[in-house]
Amino acid sequence: MTDHNSILITIITEASLEHALTDRLKHLGAPGYTVSDARGEGQRGVRDAGWQTNSNIRIEVICDKPTAQTITTYLREHYYDDYAMILFLREVSVLRPEKFSSSNKGQQ
Repeated sequence: MTDHNSILITIITEASLEHALTDRLKHLGAPGYTVSDARGEGQRGVRDAGWQTNSNIRIEVICDKPTAQTITTYLREHYYDDYAMILFLREVSVLRPEKFSSSNKGQQ
């Protein structure tokens, strides 16, 4: 079994940003993404997904380190000041690295 190290970016933010962010992620080189609903409580209070305007989403992207840097820099510069958003990164091992390469996008 051969694995490959990649970066998992997790973005937790306001649901109203989903379409703008997913479009931008593609332009920044993300080979793909997963979006799911998220609930919790933090500095900005409870985000319980009861109302669209009060709900959060979790977007996950697996990519290489340079793409992760590009994405996180862009998000910090364009969204951090005005939106509820957190980012975290972790190194992950993937078993099918070709699925997470932006150079192979569309060839899967």
